Amino acid sequence: MNFGFELIGRDGAARAGVLRTAHGEVMTPTFMAVGTAGTVKAMTADAVRATGAKIVLGNTYHLMLRPTAERVARLRGLHKMMDWPGPILTDSGGFQVMSLAKLRKLEEAGVTFRSHLDGSAHFLSPERSTEIQHLLDATISMVLDECTPHPAARDVAAVSMALTHRWAKRSRDAFVPREGYGQFGIVQGSTYADLRRESAEVLTAMEFEGYAIGGLAVGEGQAMMYEMLDATAPFLPAEKPRYLMGVGTPDDLLGSVARGVDMFDCVMPTRAGRTARAFTSAGVFNLRNARFMDDDAKLDAQCSCLCCARHTRAYLHHLIRCEEMLGPMLLTMHNLTYYQSLMILSRAAIVEGRYETFCAETRAGWET
Repeated sequence: MNFGFELIGRDGAARAGVLRTAHGEVMTPTFMAVGTAGTVKAMTADAVRATGAKIVLGNTYHLMLRPTAERVARLRGLHKMMDWPGPILTDSGGFQVMSLAKLRKLEEAGVTFRSHLDGSAHFLSPERSTEIQHLLDATISMVLDECTPHPAARDVAAVSMALTHRWAKRSRDAFVPREGYGQFGIVQGSTYADLRRESAEVLTAMEFEGYAIGGLAVGEGQAMMYEMLDATAPFLPAEKPRYLMGVGTPDDLLGSVARGVDMFDCVMPTRAGRTARAFTSAGVFNLRNARFMDDDAKLDAQCSCLCCARHTRAYLHHLIRCEEMLGPMLLTMHNLTYYQSLMILSRAAIVEGRYETFCAETRAGWET
């Protein structure tokens, strides 16, 4: 199957589409569960599938350190290794370049960094990042970028963006085209609208299969994130998928879909599940709270996941208080299901031309 994206419906700037890949189709808007080290934490692959997820994300940085990309390739690729025949998107390691600032040296050729595991030295270039993702058999590969930290002065952001563009060209040249596989460029530019537009235009000229919007959700706040999306999305090709990296809360997703974003990923739903928090149609619950001790209601009246169908809030509270691993597992399952449901309902609302109403009703439910 050729890699492709088709728009099915629009409602304002919001888009519903279908992404076609070598490993299957994905209806958009979509949320990608984060499988950092070849697994979505606290979940089996069957459990992830049961949430409605069609695509997951793998982490280049972590997998290159353990078990190494070469070993994954010998084991017939990440799809086989993690029991996920569907599409997999892998990040490029660019975010870790930013987050490991004290452990790395950045230069034109690439970045030298020390492993957070054992302090060993490693070098990651655009070419090596692309090779690693090829060895992992990623359906969608990301270019290596420098994720500009926030806040950044305009001149600093401009220099960082230009480096990302040069690395993007090198990543594109290193990418091995295969039927049904794609590579996404990453728009940078910090919180400067003119830089965001320039980045979108430069990357569009490189003709990637899709485009990511990076460097947001790093402390700039939701209002500024939306402002940058408004400044970026109109300059990206309408016929290509748009991916907002590392976002976010359910409210972030609704607002970003309204601005033309098709794809998301974030550790928030899985991390929240491991820390006793549940995203529900009635808002966010902390299951550690004593008010749930005798609450025999299902976690979310509008959810049919295994957690909600078979267990009460009181039982979940008990598991959390006793530090039983089943508690985080069930909450993670529910949170991922809730995120998938939010995307499925968003898609239906877009197709039916009632997305604004859907967002208003969903947000009203969180406030009850």
